[in-house]
Amino acid sequence: MTPQTSTPPQQLTGAAREVAARLDRLPFTRVQRGILLKGGLSTTFDGMDNGIVSFLLPIVAGVFALSGLEQGLLGSSSLIGAVLGALLVGFIGDRTGRRNLLVWSMTVYSAAMILGAFSPDAFVLVATRIVGGVAIGINANIVMPYLAEFSPPSRRGHFVGSLAGFFAFGYVLAALIGYFIIQAFDGGWRIAQIVVGLPIILAVFWRRSLPESPRYLVSRGRVDEAMVEVERLEDKVRKATGAPLPEPAPTGHAVASAPAAEQPTGLARFIALWRPPLLRQTGLVWVLWFCFSFVYYGFLVFLPTLLVDRGFSISESFGYSILIEVAQVVGYYPAAVLSERLDRKWSIVIFLLAGALAALGAATTHSDAVVIVCSVALAFFLNGAYAPLYTYTPEVYPTWIRGTGVGASAVFSRIGAALAPIVLGAAYTSLTFVGVFLLLCAVIVVAVVAVAVFGTSTRDRSLEDITA
Repeated sequence: MTPQTSTPPQQLTGAAREVAARLDRLPFTRVQRGILLKGGLSTTFDGMDNGIVSFLLPIVAGVFALSGLEQGLLGSSSLIGAVLGALLVGFIGDRTGRRNLLVWSMTVYSAAMILGAFSPDAFVLVATRIVGGVAIGINANIVMPYLAEFSPPSRRGHFVGSLAGFFAFGYVLAALIGYFIIQAFDGGWRIAQIVVGLPIILAVFWRRSLPESPRYLVSRGRVDEAMVEVERLEDKVRKATGAPLPEPAPTGHAVASAPAAEQPTGLARFIALWRPPLLRQTGLVWVLWFCFSFVYYGFLVFLPTLLVDRGFSISESFGYSILIEVAQVVGYYPAAVLSERLDRKWSIVIFLLAGALAALGAATTHSDAVVIVCSVALAFFLNGAYAPLYTYTPEVYPTWIRGTGVGASAVFSRIGAALAPIVLGAAYTSLTFVGVFLLLCAVIVVAVVAVAVFGTSTRDRSLEDITA
């Protein structure tokens, strides 16, 4: 690890202002798109891992003769590991660097998935998926602050919010793997585990091509390294545009940072999340991530099972699942546009309310066709709501604690995601098809009320201005 410099607080604050101004004035070019593509693809594998379990469940349950509770544990195994990974982000994400965590988490995930392909029993399969989940929990929650710290304010809604599109594309890939591999071959679930372990190839490439976040470096007192990274980005953008760069805008706001001489411990950062001025936003994002994930994973993990119980064949349920996964990808784009024009807060409200109506429609109809249409709409609006939430979460935390804030909120996200299959699996007999969708609708309403009352405006504001 690069040694920390001993930078006086006054110099660090001035350097942070300079770095922010120079980054925020850069035109949006293929340089930033390249950073987005690499970070976004890591999120695609997160979505693919979470999506694949819904196609593994009906097959593996038969192979290993799993009970209903055991199926729920398998469905939640990766999510349980992701909770541990999100906790680790809080302790190491603001201390070891964004880039290193992205690369090494993908390497560990790939190794776990490939080992899982050769599982002799359900215990080994669950264990490898928990280890892979730890890596996913680290990766998915360091990429949000990483991208936010490179994005200009006017494009942050599209830039960071596009992670929702990448994530949903992972679910599409999972559905394709489920349809064309898992159900098509004997032992197809083993082949699928190897396929989802392929990101190790990307990790090797990204080790050299991913830049470290200059905002992160300056928050750690590594001013010289931050300036070098900024100059590299400026050179690349200058070459991409073929024109001189605009002058940095003057910044008069204070920059929230932790002086290098007194970097807080992981525990101190967690405590800081629950003290003013971060208390209100911490409570809000924790509630939002829990509710979002409970609904999202509860719906998608049990979707093939719900359709089969409704009377569809396994083949039909897998086929309709592909259609529903594609709807997720499409949902990102209008939400990203709306979050730039209207603001993150109200974009979340609008898309969640539309999702609640779709859930209500699926619960109350007697038509199989309407069930499919409402399921497609629910996937569209749920993933659309994720786009502004992905952007909003890193925006409301200062750089020195951004990784901790995102990681801590992800703990509640993963808890909600892990609880959903267990709760719905254990209660499905009493809830039935209608009850599942009504429960999801009620959880959505809780999230809508929370963001409408406690959300704040972040559109077109620099990260430093939001957290000043």
